[in-house]
Amino acid sequence: MRKITYLFIICINVALLSSCHIYRNYQRPENLPTDSLFRDMDNPSVSDSLSLGDLPWQEVFQDTLLQHYIQYGLEHNTDMQTALLRVDQAKAQFTAAKLAFLPSLTLSPQGTLTSTAGSKTVKTYELPVQASWEIDLFGNLRNAKKGTQATLLQQQAYQQAVRSELIAGIANTYYSLLMLDEQVAISQSTLEVWKEQVRTMEARMKVGEETENAVTQARASLYELEATHNDLLRQQRETENSLCTLLGMTSRSLERGTLDKQIFPETLPTGIPVRLLSRRPDIVQAEMTLANAYYTTNQARSAFYPNLNLSGSAGWTNALGQAVTNPGDWILSAVASLTQPLFNRGKLISNLRVSKDEEQIALLNYRQALLDAGQEVNDALYATESAGRSLESHRKQCRELERTVQTSEALYRTGNATYLELLTARQSLLNARLNVVTDSFTQCQAVINLYQALGGGAE
Repeated sequence: MRKITYLFIICINVALLSSCHIYRNYQRPENLPTDSLFRDMDNPSVSDSLSLGDLPWQEVFQDTLLQHYIQYGLEHNTDMQTALLRVDQAKAQFTAAKLAFLPSLTLSPQGTLTSTAGSKTVKTYELPVQASWEIDLFGNLRNAKKGTQATLLQQQAYQQAVRSELIAGIANTYYSLLMLDEQVAISQSTLEVWKEQVRTMEARMKVGEETENAVTQARASLYELEATHNDLLRQQRETENSLCTLLGMTSRSLERGTLDKQIFPETLPTGIPVRLLSRRPDIVQAEMTLANAYYTTNQARSAFYPNLNLSGSAGWTNALGQAVTNPGDWILSAVASLTQPLFNRGKLISNLRVSKDEEQIALLNYRQALLDAGQEVNDALYATESAGRSLESHRKQCRELERTVQTSEALYRTGNATYLELLTARQSLLNARLNVVTDSFTQCQAVINLYQALGGGAE
C-alpha cells in the first residue's frame, strides 16, 4: 500500500512538472507600439513624465458651476450607478472564486417513519454534515480565480471609462450650451439692428429716398434672420434638456457662465506614451480581457489532467445497519475520487484551440485599442493648436469687418454705397462673430478630448 502511495505521489509530481505553464501568471505582451505612438516625440510636452490626464478634473474645468454639475452627475447619472453595480457584482464573483479553495459543508437532516402490516411505527433519523473538497492539483481553481480577478479589474476599468466619458460629456454639453448662448445673443443683437434698418428704409421709401426693391430685400433678410434665431433657440433648449438628462435630473433651466470666461491650464502636456497603458481605462479593459482569455486557456489545459475530490460526512443517527437503537450513535464516512478524462480528448482539444484563438483575438484588440488611443491623443493635440490659430484669425477678421460695416453705413447714408454693399458687410460681420464663438467652443472641446484621451477623470 505504501508503494502504491509513493507511486501515486511520483506520478502527480511528474504531471505537475510537465504542466507547470498552467501556473504562470499573465505577463504583459512585449513589442507594444508605445515608443512611436505620438507623432511629435521630440516635443517637450511628450517627454514630460506627467500629462494633462494626471490632473484632477477640478483643475482642468475651473468654472464653479460646471464643477457643481460634474459632481452632481457623478452621483446621480444612471450609467455611472450601473457601472458601480457591475463592479460590485465582479467583487462578489471574485470572492466566490477565492472561497472555492475551501471545503463546502452541507447540513442535511433526514427522518423516516416505517410501519409494516400495522406494526409499531419505527422512527429513524440522521443528522449528517457533509463535506466536499476539490484539491486544486493542476490549477483549475487557481486559473478560475485569476480569471475572475481579471474580470473584476476589467469592470473597475469600465467604471473609470464611464466616469471619464461622463465628465467629458457634461463638460462638452455645458460648453455647447455656452456657445449657443453667445450665438443667440449675437443673433438677437443683429435682429435689433436689422429691424431698425428696415424701419429706416421704409421711412425713406415714403419720401422717395429708397426703392421698394431694396426695402423688400431688407425684409426678406430680416425674416431669414428671425428663422435662424428661432432655430438657435430650439438648439439651446434641446441642449439644456440634454444636459439635465445627463446629470440625472428632469428638464429645467440651468444656471451657467459665459464662454469667454472659461480658463484652462496654460500648458497641455501629453506625457510619455507608455503612461496610456495604465491611465486609459479602455486600454486597461482590453488588457484585462486579454488576461482573462489567458487564464481561460490555462483552464482548458488543466482539463486534460485528473481531478481529485475528497468528500465525507459525519453526524448523529439512531439507525446503524439494520438495528434501531435509542439513544443513537455517530456515523462517519470518507470518500476520495480521482477522475481522469479518457474518451473526450477531442472535445478538450477543441476547447483548448478555441481558447487559444480567443486569446489571440484579445491580443489583437489590445494592440488596436492602443493604436486608437494614440490617434485620439494626436488628433486632440493638433485640434487644440488648430483651434487657437483659427480663433486668432477670426478675431482679426471681426475687427476688420467692424470697420467695414461702419464705413458702409456712412457711405450708404450719403448715397455713395448701395444697400447690397451694406447688406454684404453686415452679413460677413455676423458670420465672423459666429465663427469666433464656434472657434472658442472648438478650443474648449479639443482640450476636453485631449484630457479624456490621456485618461483624465480617474478617481
